[in-house]
Amino acid sequence: MFDSHRVLLLGATGLMGRTIIEQAVGHESVSLVALARREIDLPEGARMEVVVADSDSWNDAIAAIKAQTVLCALGTTMRKSGFDEESFRAVDHDLVLASARAAQDAGADHFVAFSSVGASAHSKSFYLRTKAEVEAALIKLRFRRLDILRPGLLRGRRQGDIRPLEKAAMVMSPVTDMFLQGDKERYRSIGAEDLARAALRCASEKAGGKFIHHHPALMRQAGRFEREPQPA
Repeated sequence: MFDSHRVLLLGATGLMGRTIIEQAVGHESVSLVALARREIDLPEGARMEVVVADSDSWNDAIAAIKAQTVLCALGTTMRKSGFDEESFRAVDHDLVLASARAAQDAGADHFVAFSSVGASAHSKSFYLRTKAEVEAALIKLRFRRLDILRPGLLRGRRQGDIRPLEKAAMVMSPVTDMFLQGDKERYRSIGAEDLARAALRCASEKAGGKFIHHHPALMRQAGRFEREPQPA
């Protein structure tokens, strides 16, 4: 007997959101419900709900969905935000936290958030400082369980977002990853499929607590998700 629980997916139209939906196909232990600002083309075999609403109405939508767990893949890039820090922060900080609070008010007790390796309040990078602020704010919300995923360079094809330097880094990553050993292993690149599987596995965990996952832990979680038995 396979018991599934409702998992609210935020950020379903981005690279990670789309990949999470693809990787969830056939895994009946997770019942995904996506909340998005526009329609989503679902992959073949996907069995899930999709709620389309403007972000101004997300609080009501989240309350109606009543998910136990939130898998938050919300995020933009400095390029997409026009290199405007306020626009970037409005999504990666404000919308994430507003959604987390709304979900908690609606009864969710488990939150899975994508952050970044190197996230630090003392970083010179605005991006990494913002990620650290979000992490700290989520911790203060005191979810029964909080999973913070800190991947390194993400390998995957983004739609309509050309990043020449990132593409070059992806090409070189198999070589550079070999030199990242020991404590530096956390900086290794990771494929979008592996990260999606890790996120889905974290979303199905039942033990309480706060967990921060770097590359080695992410790969272990991805492997566990792949090995999960499925109904015949």
